[in-house]
Amino acid sequence: MLIGYFTEQPYRGLSEEQVLQHGSYFGMSNALFDRQLGSELYNDYLDEYCYAEDIGFDALCLNEHHGNPWCMSACLNISAAVLARITSRARLMLIGNPLPAHGNPLRIAEELAQIDLTSRGRLIAGWVRGSGAEHFFNNSNPAYNREMFEEAHDFIMQAWTKPGPWRYEGKHFHYRHVNPWALPYQNPVPTIIPGVLSLETIQWAADHNYPYLGLGTSLAPTAELWELYADRAAEHGFQAGPENFGYLGMVAVGDTEEEAVELARSFLFAHGNRLFSPAAYTLPAGFNTPSAMKRLATQVRGGWLGLNREKIMGEDRGKRKLTAEDLAAERAEIDANLAIMRENYQIIAGTPEQVNEKIETILRVVRPGAFVFMNVQGDVDAEGRRKNMRLIAEQVMPRMRELAAELDLPSQYDVAPGSRPLAPGQQRERVTRPEYLKVTEDA
Repeated sequence: MLIGYFTEQPYRGLSEEQVLQHGSYFGMSNALFDRQLGSELYNDYLDEYCYAEDIGFDALCLNEHHGNPWCMSACLNISAAVLARITSRARLMLIGNPLPAHGNPLRIAEELAQIDLTSRGRLIAGWVRGSGAEHFFNNSNPAYNREMFEEAHDFIMQAWTKPGPWRYEGKHFHYRHVNPWALPYQNPVPTIIPGVLSLETIQWAADHNYPYLGLGTSLAPTAELWELYADRAAEHGFQAGPENFGYLGMVAVGDTEEEAVELARSFLFAHGNRLFSPAAYTLPAGFNTPSAMKRLATQVRGGWLGLNREKIMGEDRGKRKLTAEDLAAERAEIDANLAIMRENYQIIAGTPEQVNEKIETILRVVRPGAFVFMNVQGDVDAEGRRKNMRLIAEQVMPRMRELAAELDLPSQYDVAPGSRPLAPGQQRERVTRPEYLKVTEDA
């Protein structure tokens, strides 16, 4: 099993009330940005990733968002380039480059090659379509999102493998001279596809034999979707296994359950990613297919970037003047949502023993070959964040590794995705065990 560390790199200079009054993180005025604090935080997060490597995490996972204090990382490739030089062992997992928003796949191909070379082959490339807000920010047409994503990906693969120079004329991208001099250290570059509950994305990942990383989605629909990945893989003649799947979880560990629950509340600081951006920006017209929208509607609470039933129904807070009574009601709702998300495994909080029990359920149900721990959000200070990391590394990860060996959960580095062939007419095996969730609930 590959165990990763991830942080959204939140800007920690806003109060919860400021975000609640605005109604979303996206669109808050940068007049609130403190340059000195921003500088300290960027350096703190780089140090935090180095600490993650020191205490035993296998992968350092990075992402990016734009114009949003929920995530200060506006260019994951810059962070990855720095970490490529100042770390030595951990893999650099990108989750991932929003190709349609960038609009220049040749530049991305060059940047990632340089990162892989600098790190001496530790890059795990990740491709995402990006959230709707990313496309609003970058002036990219959401209706062309998926076809731009697929064309950009295919172009990058060609740029890394087809000797140049050559000319490229596509639908969305045009280059008169394609000949990147520096090529990746690894051939091929390991890849992972992060996602929520999009059938189209998981089928595309299976078509390309890419492992799929579930971003904190509810376990039952996650298991259903991964079986659909396995169906698609079988159509291509191979048996999917744990090496084809990863799962990201929000985890808070404390010396007592009370301490851990208080820490976990930071995941829902100002409702957390539920207020990532208003529905009009998160789910613009043409961005998702009807089938994807139906699956997202199965997320009752939480959901990556707030992608859930409420967001689909357009139930946004909006910018308004909240009274003290309103703020108290908002915070009571946050506490209620935390309890719900703990119950459905979207947030794991407790003592090491309690967290180990919950993670065992996740591993038994969805059987991932990679697990990524997301660190806390909100205004938790560096000391509190590092204590959480240390408790995970010292008192949770050892049991995870034992359990992964017991359950036979190899990562893509232990077993190559697509290396389990199916004979013609051979029935594929199941890849998840959702019935274990029912057993756990009954117990």
